[in-house]
Parts: sequence; structure tokens; C-alpha cells
Amino acid sequence: MRMLMLALAAVLLAGCAGSVMNDARTKSPYKVLTSDKPEKVVAQCVQFAWQDEAVFGVDAAAYLEPRTSGGTTVYTRSAESFVDVVTEATGTTLNYYAQQNDFVAMRRMAAMATCL
Repeated sequence: MRMLMLALAAVLLAGCAGSVMNDARTKSPYKVLTSDKPEKVVAQCVQFAWQDEAVFGVDAAAYLEPRTSGGTTVYTRSAESFVDVVTEATGTTLNYYAQQNDFVAMRRMAAMATCL
């Protein structure tokens, strides 16, 4: 029973985060960055950087999700910050979205920039 409740909670949270991300994607990204590294390497690096508890505290969760249109999304709980990592002809493009323009969003962007 406990496993069923956990699975249901995970599905509900993913659905909420998905709608927040889709709404954000209708607007311009907070920041667009590029890299010469492969998409998967950059996405895994961003996930690892965002999971640094020394920088982001107890809520240092970051998740990877494949995009239906190609690429990978790295996101935090409630999709407060997320980045779409997409392979382009010229390299890898990172479209960074943040719900708030605050210190945490800037820190996540700085951590993401170390992966370029």
C-alpha cells in the first residue's frame, strides 16, 4: 500500500511540474547558453551540479527527463528551475527557465554554466 501511495504521489508531482514547464516554454527562456559537449554529458553534469547540498541546502534535488521533441530536461522540485538541453547542428543548446528571478535562480544558472 505504501509503495502505491509513493508511486501515485510521484505521478502527480510529475504532472504538476510538466504543466509548469509547458507554460514556461511559451515564453522566452531566462537565459540561453551553448556548449560543444554532447547533450547527455551536459544534462548529467547539470543534474549533478544542482544536487550539491553544500550549495543548495536540503532541497538539492534535480531530475532528468527525456523530452518528447528531443533532448533532455533537468528540473528541480515543482519545476522552480529547469533547463532544456537540446542537440543542435552547432552544438548543444541550454534553455534555462526560472520561476523567480532570485538568488537561487542565479546560483542554479552559475552551477549550470560550469557544465559548458
